[in-house]
Amino acid sequence: MSAVPLEAAVRADDREWQADAAEPLGPRARLFPALAAVYRAQLSRARVARIPLLFVATFQSVGIMILMRGVVDGGGEARAVVAGSSVLVVAFVALNLLAQYFGQLRADGGLDHYATLPVPPASVVLGAAAAYASFTVPGTLVTAVVGCGLFGLPMANLWVLAAVIPLAGAALAGLGAALGLLAPRPELATLLGQLGMSAALLLGVLPAERMPEFLQYARDLLPSTYGVEAFARTFGPHPDWATVALDLAVCAGVGVASLAIATWAYRRAAVR
Repeated sequence: MSAVPLEAAVRADDREWQADAAEPLGPRARLFPALAAVYRAQLSRARVARIPLLFVATFQSVGIMILMRGVVDGGGEARAVVAGSSVLVVAFVALNLLAQYFGQLRADGGLDHYATLPVPPASVVLGAAAAYASFTVPGTLVTAVVGCGLFGLPMANLWVLAAVIPLAGAALAGLGAALGLLAPRPELATLLGQLGMSAALLLGVLPAERMPEFLQYARDLLPSTYGVEAFARTFGPHPDWATVALDLAVCAGVGVASLAIATWAYRRAAVR
């Protein structure tokens, strides 16, 4: 019998372990298929729990318009109120609820589950943001139609909501996800989400002409402002579609930036 030296055996085992470690575990899922999978999972999970909150968001926006009906008669101020109240539904769900969701997900260790999946971080953030933004479509449409009836505004251009909802939703959802992921505690994430929605209420629904000058500058920093402006311009007798497109382009740029920040915040929270 021939005895194998201990050092040679250890080196052989070490080479075998390194060879196994060098083998890939499997390809990571591509961005869009992973995004679609996360979107479907989030949509089915949140459908029952979020629908009652969507009714609350819609009734809140409609109630605000009814209150403002006694103060605003018509003209540009009425357009601002209807457009701002419609986008407020998006802010309630995409900003407030998404901040709470990611804050709770981080506190409960739910990010560890997603970190073990072979999916890109961007697909998790975008899938959750898209699912929450999808719940805003019925409420936004109802609010816009009721607002047009209250203030006597035309409904011919309500089709522009097909661009306003996803673009404003992306901008606000990215901000909400970032707040939830960066907040050290879920209670703080809830507080930040509610403060963000309050800012959308104050700066988005009230006519800009009636605000102090410093609030008008603050209004320009709110991601949803450009979606509100784009929607409000379509109520005029002769809408300036070039300006509407510019506002939507700015809203899209802000949405890309906010979602990129949310993706970075997800990576940062997932490795801790």
